[in-house]
Amino acid sequence: MTASFDRRALLAGGLAASAASVVPLNEAFAQSVRRRSANDKVQVGLIGCKGMGWADLTAMCKGADVTPVALCDVDAKVLAERGAELKKSSGRAPKLYGDYRQMLDDKSVDAVIIATPDHWHALQLVDAMAAGKDVYCEKPLGNSIAECRAMVAAKQRHNRVVQVGQWQRSNQHWADAIAHVHSGGIGRVRKVKAWAYMGWMKRVAPQPDQAPPPGVDYDRWLGPAQLRAFNPNRFHFSWRWYWDYAGGLMTDWGVHLMDIALLGMKAQVPDSVSSLGGAYGYPDSAMETPDTQTALFDFGAYSVEWEHAVGISHGPFGGHDHGVAFVGETGTLVVDRSKWWVSPEMSDGKAMTPAIPVTQAKDDGLDRHTADFIACVKDRARTPACPIESAANIAIVCQMGNVAWRTGRKVEWDAAAGQFKGDAEANALITPRYRAPYRLPV
Repeated sequence: MTASFDRRALLAGGLAASAASVVPLNEAFAQSVRRRSANDKVQVGLIGCKGMGWADLTAMCKGADVTPVALCDVDAKVLAERGAELKKSSGRAPKLYGDYRQMLDDKSVDAVIIATPDHWHALQLVDAMAAGKDVYCEKPLGNSIAECRAMVAAKQRHNRVVQVGQWQRSNQHWADAIAHVHSGGIGRVRKVKAWAYMGWMKRVAPQPDQAPPPGVDYDRWLGPAQLRAFNPNRFHFSWRWYWDYAGGLMTDWGVHLMDIALLGMKAQVPDSVSSLGGAYGYPDSAMETPDTQTALFDFGAYSVEWEHAVGISHGPFGGHDHGVAFVGETGTLVVDRSKWWVSPEMSDGKAMTPAIPVTQAKDDGLDRHTADFIACVKDRARTPACPIESAANIAIVCQMGNVAWRTGRKVEWDAAAGQFKGDAEANALITPRYRAPYRLPV
């Protein structure tokens, strides 16, 4: 694997499709698999096949230099369905695994996609690197501050290629918007606002505990999380709303949009964080994480604000359901997944900076992001678009927002010590409690 790729050329290419869609692997890919030899391809395995993992694999396999060879899932039904779909589209049956460690022992697998619930990322990513695999890991990188640190340390030990699935970094229009902020085009920025209004997301109705579905290895699904009776609200997709497995919208969408906010400001970590919110939209919902939340990150000379709301789509700055707004002294730049624009401040009836009309996105971030990963695997001198260090930093910042909400007070961060200042309760949330026999990587 010695081929080299130019990322500028990659960003200028016409890789088009919806990054949010999950589609079957197409016949064009199937034909390319049949006519090319295996020795010039990166052989990929997928851990966690149901949702975003399948979207990642689908995007990655649009490249002719990728061969999917293995799938792993603790849900036997999902595994069988995805295995049959992949065999139909690629012309070859993938190896199927119920235990990811067996996949990591497979010498034919060069790289793995990790798309399991957040609480599994640390163990699986560290194990994959120790097994000599390169890794494309879904965001957020970890479900705790300590996990993020452990994964970065393991990356330094094993020196593998790691790309984290914050694919907005591979969209050209996000880069253009950030460049405009850096150029001073809206003057000195005083505040940044990032938000996600999820109108499609409805109330999570309480359900009784019950037996796991047939074919589900529930103990393995729980992994390091605390032992609990099976409840469907804590399983496929909706596990995101429970602290054992994830951090709600603050870490789910927050790592995408707060990442852009911090890139725009060339920032790392805040001095302090405050947060409020709760079950404001659905007071009787089964969710643990807040359905409505605001977090204020103080960086000294400016603030970054995060807010989310479940069951509402009409967000700020013209009713957009998600986005990032940089509020400068001469204008405001707003960017989301489909476009960006600048609205100037007015002084004596004159615009203080040129207006920039709505500029639409023209590329596909997920396609480019997965292609960038494969290019880095083949040319190991390249730096991934979202390296593990960057992903760890933004995941830690979003975890700070949740720590502030869970403690109910402003928390102050000591960057040198890597902990909260004089706050034992907040510091206790830095490191997760793994159930035996699982152990947090150190």
